[in-house]
Amino acid sequence: MIPSYGRVLAAVCALATTAAAVTPVEVRGKDFVNSETGDRFQIIGIDYQPGGTSAVNKKTDPLSERDECLRDAAIMQQLGVNTIRIYNLSPDLNHDECVSIFNAAGIYMILDVNSPLYPGYIDRTAPWETYNKDYYGQVFGIIEAFKDYPNTLAFFAGNEVINEDSVEEVPQYIRAVQRDMKEYIANHLDRSIPVGYSAADIRPILEDTLNYFMCEDEDYETSHSDFFGLNSYSWCGDASYKSSGFDVLTEMMSDTTIPVFFSEYGCNEVQPREFTEVQAIYGEQMTQAFSGGLVYEYTQEDNDYGLVKLNDNGTITLLVDFENLQDQYAQLDLDRITASNASHTNIESVKCSADLIQNGTFSSNFTLPAKPPGVQKLIDDGYDGVDAGKLVDVESEDIPQTVYNHQGQEVTGFRLNVLADGASNLPGNSSTTTTSGSGSGSGSGSGSGDSGDDGDNAAGMVAVPVGLATVAASLFALVML
Repeated sequence: MIPSYGRVLAAVCALATTAAAVTPVEVRGKDFVNSETGDRFQIIGIDYQPGGTSAVNKKTDPLSERDECLRDAAIMQQLGVNTIRIYNLSPDLNHDECVSIFNAAGIYMILDVNSPLYPGYIDRTAPWETYNKDYYGQVFGIIEAFKDYPNTLAFFAGNEVINEDSVEEVPQYIRAVQRDMKEYIANHLDRSIPVGYSAADIRPILEDTLNYFMCEDEDYETSHSDFFGLNSYSWCGDASYKSSGFDVLTEMMSDTTIPVFFSEYGCNEVQPREFTEVQAIYGEQMTQAFSGGLVYEYTQEDNDYGLVKLNDNGTITLLVDFENLQDQYAQLDLDRITASNASHTNIESVKCSADLIQNGTFSSNFTLPAKPPGVQKLIDDGYDGVDAGKLVDVESEDIPQTVYNHQGQEVTGFRLNVLADGASNLPGNSSTTTTSGSGSGSGSGSGSGDSGDDGDNAAGMVAVPVGLATVAASLFALVML
């Protein structure tokens, strides 16, 4: 795919020595919108957790290693994503360089505030035991660490905590966490960063889950979700809008009053993945109900969902799924999906009522647990155990790692391009070229796996000549002389 001259020239002219800031995104009705232009923001993204939960510790996380972030941001730029989701982060680490790199690349972040390390999570089997002040050291720590970055798009208060065995009391605790997070944000942030929940696609309770989190309660005004994420893998192989059940999901989400998006998608039961669901997700029918989605996932892990494979010798292989996803992104009508719609932004909220809950086993109790001892003081005074992050200077630069496509051919031209102030990344920025020869190997396994808080891969890349990008870069260099 060769990008248009106008887009290449714009990207080249935007090269800078410092990281320009993306424009923060906000919620208006059932849409995410650019806070300055009012344009609709559609999430075109991937889930990002290299190494999975086993790589999470007190010394490193996905946004703590500059060289790895530079490599991945440059590759993601050419893939065409504008958003990443990170599941597990440590609030005690410095994230300035990595976040600044993704910001410079025009890529937003949706962050889970929980951690698999105790006490950073709510235990679905006994939520009252883990809902305590120690837990909020993780939650408020993440908010503090990431609150000042303009590309922090949203926070997830929970991921698949609710299942058919935990529908009686867990929903109340997740709404309580959202209440506490939103009160903290209102007290200590310069802007409102939305808070929401990421649900498993369990059809018998899905609509009840949505209604429970979407409705507004007069006694707990800040406890509702600002958005709703859905982890869904029902579109597998050569499925269709109807055979996948996406038509049912669209109908279910059509009357929401908050943004809904796929927080995970990309079934791998049939390989390689063709990602034909991309055209449905961003098509005219589904964009009336959904705000895009995040493909699971960037790196190849044990459950075989990856787009790229990190090789032991430090090289990286773009698996065949990478190429297929990039091809699907290239077909999107970006003007249509980003057009604002007054009928989406000017809507009234839904008030909480037991009538919203149709499955008798799901909680219809909107009375929330009281804040644990000491938590209100943290909300009032602020959590001082973590320093707020800040953007640092970022230069446009080539990545040092060797990259291969799924056929073992070396792919060159991967470069982090600092975008213009206020710009976000879009599909169509590929400017790489492929050289002949064998590489480090690809690797595409079989098998499926559950969605979860870790990462997986299987992908490959389109070989594209440098073309206009090289010409424009040369012209830009001459002008600057």
